[in-house]
Parts: sequence; C-alpha cells; structure tokens
Amino acid sequence: MAGEKKIKSKGSLTINSENIFPIIKKWLYSDQDIFIRELISNGVDAITKLKRLVSLGEAEVADGEKYRVTVYASAKDKTLVFEDNGIGMTDEEVDKYINQIAFSGASDFLAKYKDKDSQDQIIGHFGLGFYSAFMVADKVEIETLSYQKDAAPVQWVCDGGTEYSMKKGSRRERGTRITLYLSEDSLKFCNAYMVRETINKYCSFMPVEIFFVDEDEAKKKADELEEKKKEKAEKAKKDKKAKAKAEEDDLVGGSVKKEEEKEDIVDTEELDEGEEKEVPLNDTDPLWMKTPGDCTDEDYKEFYQKVFYDFKEPMFWIHLNMDYPFNLKGILYFPRINPQVDQLEGKVKLYNNQVFVADNIKEVIPEFLLVLKGVIDCPDLPLNVSRSALQNDGFVQKISDHITKKVADKLIGMCKNHRDEYEKLWDDLSPFVKFGCLRDDKFNDKMKDYIIYKNLEGKYVSLPEYLEAAKESHENTVFYVTDEQLQAQYIEMFKSQGLDAVYMTHNIDNPFITSLEARNAGKEDKEGKVKFLRIDAEVNKNLQGEKLSEEEEKDFTEKLEKTFRKALGKENLKVKVDRLKDESVSAMLTQSEESRRMAEMMKAYGMAGMNLGDMGKDSETLVLNAGNNLVKYVLDNPEGELTDTVCCQLYDLAALANRPLTAEELTRFVKRSNEILQKITQ
Repeated sequence: MAGEKKIKSKGSLTINSENIFPIIKKWLYSDQDIFIRELISNGVDAITKLKRLVSLGEAEVADGEKYRVTVYASAKDKTLVFEDNGIGMTDEEVDKYINQIAFSGASDFLAKYKDKDSQDQIIGHFGLGFYSAFMVADKVEIETLSYQKDAAPVQWVCDGGTEYSMKKGSRRERGTRITLYLSEDSLKFCNAYMVRETINKYCSFMPVEIFFVDEDEAKKKADELEEKKKEKAEKAKKDKKAKAKAEEDDLVGGSVKKEEEKEDIVDTEELDEGEEKEVPLNDTDPLWMKTPGDCTDEDYKEFYQKVFYDFKEPMFWIHLNMDYPFNLKGILYFPRINPQVDQLEGKVKLYNNQVFVADNIKEVIPEFLLVLKGVIDCPDLPLNVSRSALQNDGFVQKISDHITKKVADKLIGMCKNHRDEYEKLWDDLSPFVKFGCLRDDKFNDKMKDYIIYKNLEGKYVSLPEYLEAAKESHENTVFYVTDEQLQAQYIEMFKSQGLDAVYMTHNIDNPFITSLEARNAGKEDKEGKVKFLRIDAEVNKNLQGEKLSEEEEKDFTEKLEKTFRKALGKENLKVKVDRLKDESVSAMLTQSEESRRMAEMMKAYGMAGMNLGDMGKDSETLVLNAGNNLVKYVLDNPEGELTDTVCCQLYDLAALANRPLTAEELTRFVKRSNEILQKITQ
C-alpha cells in the first residue's frame, strides 16, 4: 500500500512561519466560534477538490453518491466531530499539510491545476484553518482515507502541544473525520443549539450540503425506537398466540395468517415513517449566485426576509453580477427605515466563495452604504491570514468604487425612467443619498443632478429644474424651509408673490448644503456658484414694494432703531426699514445664513462651555415695514404711552415667525398680550 512503510511515526510539528503554536491557539482568530467555519470549510474544500479530479477523469466516485459535510456533537462525550466524503489524505499528505503549519494545501492544489479551466473555487489560502481547532480542544484526532487506489487509512492525534502521533488508521470510507475533544472552558461548543447557530452564522450558503447530528439526541431516539420495536414485537407475539388459539377454535379460519402478516408489515412501516428525514442546514445555491434574469421579485423578497429577518419589504434592490475585471456577486437591498424606531445602520454581509467573512467591512462597503442590507461575495478579496479581515490592498478600493458606481447607476436609472416611483421613495432615500454625497466625491458627481427636493407646491424638483424656474426672480439662489410651522409667515409671503422654496427639514441638510456650496465655490462661471438661503435669511426683492429713498431709509432707520432698542433693552439690536408689498406684515426677523448655520452646527456638536441658548441671535435683523400702520405709529410717537408695548409686541411676533421664544420671552409675551386685550375691552 502507498506509504505504508512510513505511516507509523512520531514527531514534532514543523513551524513554517513566524507564528508559534500558542499564538495560533490564542490570537489567530478574533472570534472563538470561527473554528467551526474553518473546519467545515476544509471539508468543503476537500469535496471541491475531489469533484474537480472526477471531472478530469483522475478520480472515481460511486454512482449516485452525494457529497456532504456532517457535524456531530455530543455533550455527554464532550466531543465535536467534522466529517466529509472528499478527497481524503495519504500519510505523505498528512505529513505535508498537517505536520507543517502554514503550508497551504489549497495553494499547492491550485498550483498543480492552475492551467486547467475550472469553475470550482477552493476556499483555503493559508493552511492555518485546521489549527483553529486547538482554540477549543485539548486533543484533536484525524481519521482519513485518500481517494487514491491502494492508499492506506491514516490516524493522526495531537494533544494540543507540538507533539503528535501518526499511524495506520481504521477508516474504510474515502474522506476525513476530525474529532475534537473539547477543553473544559469550551464545552458550550458541544451544545446542539450553539453549534447550529454557529453553522447558520458562517456556513448558511456554502456550496456543499452541511448536516448536523446531535449524537446524544440521536442515541436517545434510537433507544426509544428500539424500545418501541421490542414492545411491538412482544405485542405481535401475544397477538399471534391469540390468533393461533382462535384458529384452533375455528373462529376465523385460514384468514388469520394473512391478516397477521399484513399487520406486521404495517407496524414496520409505521416505525420507518417515525424516523426524521435529514435536511441540510445550508442553501448551496444562494440567490446572489444566480443571474438576475433568473430571479423574480418574490425570490428577492423571500431571500431578504430569510437572511435579515426583516418582514418589511425592501424599497428596491441591486443585483451585482460581474466577472471582469474582478469576480463580484451580491445583492444590496434598500430597506424601509423609520428613523424614530429603527437603527440606521444596516448589515452588509461579506462572503468569500459563499463562506461568511464578516459584517459591514468598511474597506469594501463605503461607509454611507452601510445603511443598506445585503450580501457581497468576492473570491478575489485579499483576506488576512485568519480570513476575518482584509489586507490593505488597492484592489479593495476598486471593488468599493464599483459598488458605489452600481448604486448611483441604479438611482439615476430610477430617476430617469421611473420618476413617479423614485419620488414616492425619495423621503426614505434622501438622507442616505445626501450622506453619500457628503462622504464620496465620485458619488456626489454622479448624483448631484438627481437629488430632488419638495417645493412649496408639494412637487419634487431637481436642483437644475429649480434654478431654471427661479432664474428671473433669484438667479443661482435656492431658498429653503426648515420648519413649515415656524416659517409659515415667510412661506405665505413667498406664495403670494409666486416665489418658490424647497423643504430641507432633515438633520443632514445643513452640512449637505454647506458641502454643495463648497464644491461650487471654486467655479469661475457664475452659473456654477449656487448659494442656499433659508427663507427667512433676507427679504427677497420680489417681496418689496415701492423702494424708499436713501434719505427716507436713513431717517426711518435711525429713529426706529433708537426707539426699539430703548423699548426692548437691546443696545445691539439691528434694525432695517423696508416697504413690503403686504402692508399687513408689520415686522420680520431675518438672520444671517452663515451665522445661523454656524450656530446650528455648534449646537449639534454641543460645544462645551458656551451659552448655546442665545447663539445666533447676534446675527438677527429686525426688518420693519414702513407701510404698516403699527410701524408708522411707533415712527410718529417715539415717546407715546403705548410705544414700548407696541415695540415689544412687534418684536416678539416677528420672533415667533422665525424661531421658538425662550421661556422668559414667552412668559412676557403672554402677559403683555393679555394686557393689550384688557385695554381693548376697557
């Protein structure tokens, strides 16, 4: 037999890397349960290699044989077993791939067959996965038999140190069986529930069927079945005797024997039907491995619910399927998110040849896309030695850029070809798209003209559409609303004059518009320099009536500013006098766009040691309407009995239409309003 002369041996493991064995045991993997993934992956690799050799005519398997990896757990015996019917190993291969740490069997296999076309992928790259077993086991035993003719079975045993023993084994079937004798602090891994959950976590979509057997439960059921068989056998004996006696008494004649045989057969069938049929834990042909044309909407929705346990239907999805210049497959879902309830962080699962690697790896999935849910499978990813993270590589950035491009292309296609549907989804999409534009220049360049805004008429317009419509009234200026209730007065004034503004009410809008302006700041052409102004940042020229002369404006401003400062006790109050078309409007508060944005940003970041309550008020300007009767009264009666009251009331009314009053301001306003009403009724 091949290698039989040297199959019995003892020795020390040869370390072909700078990592010594204790380091492998303790620090090779960040998650202890990952050893289950590694050992199952090894079994899948062994089967993949065998399938490849069979396809080349270099190996044979029995007709109808099904490839499988089976995991056995026994809490009673404190063992966990991994068995496959793959390629198996000879003693030379055990010596080469097991006894020499970090010699990659997968790499060696690929090198041998690299010039032969193959669709099958080998998962392993580093030859270290097997040694993850020692993170949880005091002793590991391998029983293996190679596919090669006349190969001898091999048994390999190691107690967790660098010493091992290897001899001829007793395995009769091709493949490998690895038994882990678990350490006392790792007994949770022989718990059936724990093992199932870990297999589901890492191996749900591996390309070979994976089965799990709870040996303790199986033995219990086998014992129960055996007991039932004994009981039925005893009953059958008693029935047989009773029927024999009845036959003697000539009660049932010759039909007894046939009835007895029939009943025995029924009993056997009932016992057989009581046995559970094996069902694999994994899906060997996941949806992302199929071509988009072969998948229905229902397939996508069902897969989404199955993987992410989210029973709200996703808004839409993107099926990634490319082979060049790199192999990348996957599905990205845009979930429906309620920001008040749901977590904004999604979950993008990264796979390598259908083997789970990690969730939300930011090197592959751009940060702004992590709100999505989905799966990405890329065999070309440069994983680190534990297959749990990525090595730094420019190739990773290319994959990330491609994913970003596909997302942008999908959104642009929806906007161009399905505008109605795009608008229905926009409120959910808006924060995500704007965040993407903030974080990624390339994404911004593609999406900037396809970001839409709801205007005062309730219609959605893109930035180019808005600017084109507003070219005559306020060229290259976008007016926007942040609070429909607080800014209701300004909205009404805009509508009355046929002016338009857009709603920007999300927290992300402030940094977003600042980013838009910054990106346009360097443009030389006037059309590119777009600026955003909140609807109360200034009095639009279209709201103004007959212009005051310079002399009138100066005179009115000096008088009214002096009177209002005295009445309000605000020595730094800025006053501007204008004539508005709507004479019913007495006063408005405008606030410098730049100062207000700065104040909002500082409030958002909670700048320590600062009085944030009054922040931004220094940039306020009280605009008084020279055509309003109350303003005329103050102008004509600077020392009048009611002047102070009117000034305070006008200021608070203007403030109410601009921002919430402070508790102190509101108290004074309510008290003063009651006093005014009492004077009216006297």
